Amino acid sequence: MSKSKIKIDRVTVEYGNNVKRSWFGLRKTQPSPCEVGGRVVLKDISLEIQHGEFVSILGHSGCGKSTLLKIIAGFSTPSTGKVWIDGEEVVGPRPDHVFVFQEGALFPWLTIGENVAMALRSVKDARERQSKAQEYLALVALEGVENYYPYMLSGGMKQRAEIARALAAQPDILLMDEPFSGLDHLTRLHLREEMLYLHIMLKDTTILFVTHDIDEALQLSNRLIILSEPPAQVKCVRSIKVPHPRNLASEDLSDLRANIYHHLGVHTAI
Repeated sequence: MSKSKIKIDRVTVEYGNNVKRSWFGLRKTQPSPCEVGGRVVLKDISLEIQHGEFVSILGHSGCGKSTLLKIIAGFSTPSTGKVWIDGEEVVGPRPDHVFVFQEGALFPWLTIGENVAMALRSVKDARERQSKAQEYLALVALEGVENYYPYMLSGGMKQRAEIARALAAQPDILLMDEPFSGLDHLTRLHLREEMLYLHIMLKDTTILFVTHDIDEALQLSNRLIILSEPPAQVKCVRSIKVPHPRNLASEDLSDLRANIYHHLGVHTAI
């Protein structure tokens, strides 16, 4: 087997309630959570992600999916355990790893074109930078909106602009935290198609995708990782060998969907 792109080794995250806020800032009132026992969110998570994989992470709300993604991104530090990327321990964020947030993070004072151009700062010529920003907007079907401001776009258009900015950075790893959660069903379906096309085109980019939508995960992913309820552990891992484009009504995917619902404690026959 090839060397893992991402290796997560026995990661545990434990939060304690030993810190209170006062007028003078944060002050410690009790021993550390490891001494008294805090709230364990993730427990002994070990995973390996291969180069170029599209991996979806599923689980109940509050089980630590986003926490795990932020640890991989270097935004958070685990209580115990480590994460390696390309054999190097993750000690903080890296410029070649891009995080697409659930709530959106476009700069409201910049136009859409300027937002995307922020990821192209290595391109010194302003005209070339503008031209490349338009190319990435065209990839997500946003031609002609480069001079608009974020408030002038719909939710789906803003999310596509965020994806365009993420792609413009040419990330080695793309981390997406429920990027379509606030969108209507039809917009989600369109963005799902665009994500599939972009992943095929950018085959060297490794994508980790947090979602609650099982059909979304089935259509996009090479593998599914299902986390248990807190303290979350890896409940099961499922590979999807069905080639794209995928028909969710096919027998293979229908059986896999039923199996995933079962692992999440949901009965599909109601």
